[in-house]
Amino acid sequence: MSDLHTTPEEKVVILDFGAQYSQLIARRVRECKVYSEIMPGNSTAEEISARSPRALILTGGPGSVYTEDALSADEGIFELGIPVLGICYGHQLIAAHYGGRESVGPASRREYGRTSLELVGEDPLFEGLPGTLDVWMSHGDLVDEPPAGFRVLARSEGTPVAAMAHSELPMYGVQFHPEVGHTDHGLDMLRNWLYGVVGFSGSWNMKSFIEHAIEEIREQVGSGSALCGLSGGVDSAVSAVLVHRAIGDRLTCVFVDHGLLRKDEGKAVTEFFAREMDLNVVSVDASERFLGALAGVSDPERKRKIVGREFISVFDEEAQSLGEFDFLVQGTIYPDVVESGVGGSAVIKSHHNVGGLPEEMRMDLVEPLRELFKDEVRRVGAELGIPEAILTRHPFPGPGLAVRVLGEVTAAKLDTLREADAIFEQELRAADLYHDIWQSFVVLPDMMSVGVMGDQRTYAATAVLRAVTSEDAMTADWARIPSSVLDIVARRIINEVPGINRVAYDITSKPPATIEWE
Repeated sequence: MSDLHTTPEEKVVILDFGAQYSQLIARRVRECKVYSEIMPGNSTAEEISARSPRALILTGGPGSVYTEDALSADEGIFELGIPVLGICYGHQLIAAHYGGRESVGPASRREYGRTSLELVGEDPLFEGLPGTLDVWMSHGDLVDEPPAGFRVLARSEGTPVAAMAHSELPMYGVQFHPEVGHTDHGLDMLRNWLYGVVGFSGSWNMKSFIEHAIEEIREQVGSGSALCGLSGGVDSAVSAVLVHRAIGDRLTCVFVDHGLLRKDEGKAVTEFFAREMDLNVVSVDASERFLGALAGVSDPERKRKIVGREFISVFDEEAQSLGEFDFLVQGTIYPDVVESGVGGSAVIKSHHNVGGLPEEMRMDLVEPLRELFKDEVRRVGAELGIPEAILTRHPFPGPGLAVRVLGEVTAAKLDTLREADAIFEQELRAADLYHDIWQSFVVLPDMMSVGVMGDQRTYAATAVLRAVTSEDAMTADWARIPSSVLDIVARRIINEVPGINRVAYDITSKPPATIEWE
């Protein structure tokens, strides 16, 4: 399978040493209009150099640089002649490289949370910032003294070297986390480093991404033809329009109605993209096939694997019936890759459009959005002229309602869930809250409870409302929906959806929970 990678000239490689904020660092760099991509912390200097970065960021991590099993960077990265910024553990790695492991040790007083930072002297990193700042610390080790050739730029009460820079080389280290929102002027610091130290101009934007992507799609596909899985979600929609922009009518979109969609979604998707976006859309009704394959299955990972397997099988069969295709287009985005455990991350949940494609499909893979976050995908869609109504639709999982019906999936449960979910969306839009929320939906747990309706005892299902705010789905907080709106939603669901007598609201953030229940 071939991968599609845009390669802008201004690029930062982020070496990940197990930090919880690695993706956030990448997003913050991109907010500064500089392209960034993440590589494992143990990547060799040769592997990194092959990506042609103009700067490196070394992330934080849970370990200690002075232990025998410490995660370590290839010493050759310091000889690449490009600027390096170390954050937390990365700061300590720089100190250990230039001053030896003994230059880093356990802190007498650990710092976690908001900490007052005092700037010492002047430096481009802190250009235009006040002399005292509140920053976010999270460390048990520290650098006691700057290595030879380095000077202290900032300190806190518990950390004598909270920021440092080499006097001659473009090497910087900060013990705190400029990427998190709790750090005052954190984005300004990153911008100062990117522009003032590295010398970037900030040319990365969605228009430039589209230009690069179209060029690379044309180069990859050549004179071949492509098949695209169009679900109606933002990711597949933007992928389809982007590839269509590159190769025109040599793209055929297949919409698989697996019977796991939201209310009236199938018809709306096929009609819109065929009529408004001039795409060649073939609709396949495979709902009975998917329901049959899911019959009796309750385990969420099995559901996802089954949906993924059947989804790919339908594509393979449809591709053969439509003719020969050389490429398969998918709307994979970066959070899909991360949560599926690609690149050494732990598997949180499998995504049906990441990995696992059977070799007998005979199609190469085109994933033009694989390295983008959701907000960037939406901006690409806007540049391509896709209407806001499509771009601002809340994310929908590939396995659809199969992972929102907990336990066994049946046609009756799906119908119940669709009606409840439609009511929730209607009321959020009526209250002008829909666009303030990252994702909202209803979950149908595999449980019944006692109720009283019309002086009669009922024993019916519970509907659980889920709504979260987020920037990129890597972390999320539950949405503070007014109780008056929740009251309307609950009353409507109970009154209008047969089989539900109780409505609950999930107020758990991610972490510790995931956004979806399965």
